Amino acid sequence: MTDYQPDETSPSSPQVIVVGRANIDITVRTPQRPQPGRTTFASAPATTTAGGKSLNQARAAAGAGARTTLVANAGTDEWGTFLQRALTDAGVDVSYFQLIPSAPTGVAIVEVTPDAENHIVLALSPATELTADQVRDALRRLHAPTVLTQLDLPPDAVHAVLQHHRAETLIGNLVPHPTLGSAVLAALDLFVCNEHEAAAILGRHHAEPTTAAQELHKLGPRAAVVTAGARGAAYSTAERTKLVPAPHVHATDTTGAGDHFLGTLTARLTQNTPLGQAIVDAVTVATAVIGGD
Repeated sequence: MTDYQPDETSPSSPQVIVVGRANIDITVRTPQRPQPGRTTFASAPATTTAGGKSLNQARAAAGAGARTTLVANAGTDEWGTFLQRALTDAGVDVSYFQLIPSAPTGVAIVEVTPDAENHIVLALSPATELTADQVRDALRRLHAPTVLTQLDLPPDAVHAVLQHHRAETLIGNLVPHPTLGSAVLAALDLFVCNEHEAAAILGRHHAEPTTAAQELHKLGPRAAVVTAGARGAAYSTAERTKLVPAPHVHATDTTGAGDHFLGTLTARLTQNTPLGQAIVDAVTVATAVIGGD
């Protein structure tokens, strides 16, 4: 990734295009997860915030200084309008963030336990899932050196991203849609996932994130990164495999940390930062999120 050189772009054109999903997060903090047939009382009032992997990543990339456009959909309800406003406030271009008439916006229920772990249930809104035509139209009209996409989108939408050859760097995230399989990783310049997602792809959990990163790299991407929570993040390229440790903090909530990591990493690569240093910067930002800074 150190040879990455973005094309010259006009001041108004995006540097990063994020393709994926946006939804509302309803977060509750609980002393423990509910047992079957029992009710657990939250330790604080529920909060409603803008969320979704790609929305979070787009906001993080914009916060790290990259001109960023999000390609995603939401409904024409109050929540869709809320998401659009949150993106605009964060400096993300919403020209291709569409509000679909009569469609509900997706919702994620996030339970945060005292150990700072999050347990998420996402209620997708099928009517707001990206279509291949929407993806092709956006990428045909936009030009950015970097495209970051969720690989668990509907297969036609993912194929539309992969067939887009104008980006210098194509980054994929999450476990690929089941009908795509791990073969899709070979089309990527960079693949990023967490330890649990790596285990789902590789069929087994590796105690060392560096081993998981190496195994993912063998599946074809030019580079693979595995985030490992408090341990930091491991990466593997043709030249090296390395663990970037995370500074120690008292974790309060891990929700969104991986998205801040990836958004920052994407911005840094677009800014010509070498991969190793970009990961150091991304780990620092993600650690601050975990610690509540």
